[in-house]
Amino acid sequence: MKHRIEQAGWNRQEHFAFFSQFDEPFFGLVADVDATRAHARARELGVSFFQLYLHATLAAVQTVENLRYRVNEHGEVDCYDQINVSAILSRPDHTFAFSFVPYHADLTAFGQGLAAETEAVRQSTGLRLTPETGRPDVIHFSALPWVSFTGLTHARSFTRPADSIPKISVGRLRSAGGRQLLPVSINLHHGLADGYHAGLFLAELQRRLDG
Repeated sequence: MKHRIEQAGWNRQEHFAFFSQFDEPFFGLVADVDATRAHARARELGVSFFQLYLHATLAAVQTVENLRYRVNEHGEVDCYDQINVSAILSRPDHTFAFSFVPYHADLTAFGQGLAAETEAVRQSTGLRLTPETGRPDVIHFSALPWVSFTGLTHARSFTRPADSIPKISVGRLRSAGGRQLLPVSINLHHGLADGYHAGLFLAELQRRLDG
């Protein structure tokens, strides 16, 4: 479900109009979160660390309204009640494909959907560009477990209709001061959200990783 944001009187009306004129309206940042407890908890629960932190990421997104805003094909802003995930999933031959995994508050139920999509990707070829993987009520998510990055950019097209979907990526864990740190990159449409909202998301993600 979704509802329309009435721009007349909206406190972001001018911000949205201003940044929507940009060729590149997105801004991004990278920050570390402490995944020490989450990494241990994944082992205790018998689930993959990927499943646990992807679920925590998606749960955190639900709590920040601005991360649930999307620009529709008419240039209007919709707010979705629930955000799911279109995650990059890999195959044994090192190619990847897009997926669609619905959000469930329950980690086990979410994991079942993730496992089904992981297997579907492994049995497929190509990018799996479908109406389902291309839905607007998602975040675009990718994991780079080979690199503990400090910066990240995304391939983007400026000739297609405006994109407003948040892009969240995580890198490889690294040890520092007895902690396991996880780099998180978040890119947001600046007409819909600011650094404040990115900060809210990261704080909520940390809370959920801590369990």
